[in-house]
Amino acid sequence: VQLVESGGGLVQTGGSLRLSCSASGLTFEDYVIGWFRQAPGKEREGVSGINGSASTTYYADSVKGRFTISSDNAKSTVYLQMNSLKPEDTAVYYCAAVGGRITTAQAMHLMAYGLGSWGQGTQVTVSS
Repeated sequence: VQLVESGGGLVQTGGSLRLSCSASGLTFEDYVIGWFRQAPGKEREGVSGINGSASTTYYADSVKGRFTISSDNAKSTVYLQMNSLKPEDTAVYYCAAVGGRITTAQAMHLMAYGLGSWGQGTQVTVSS
């Protein structure tokens, strides 16, 4: 399984970015894809997740109403649309994948412990 993130960058407070996670080497529909972030000196945080059929999504309270996760199964790609960005959203954003007959919440829990396959990360910096 290979995951490649893209779309990070520098944006001002209130701005928007769309991250992409392109997956290969897996049957996309059988996996839960999650977005995590880690800021310097802070623990890794689960941001959002989506299952293979896009029927179930997860959002951390800190991003609800601002971030939207979606997927394009034909492209094996998951997107994270981030609006109304805040300086506290600054972090390296990673996507991860876990397969199996588990719920999105269960998958996010497993990935929070570092399980599954991970991408290399993309930097998001929000200036004040």
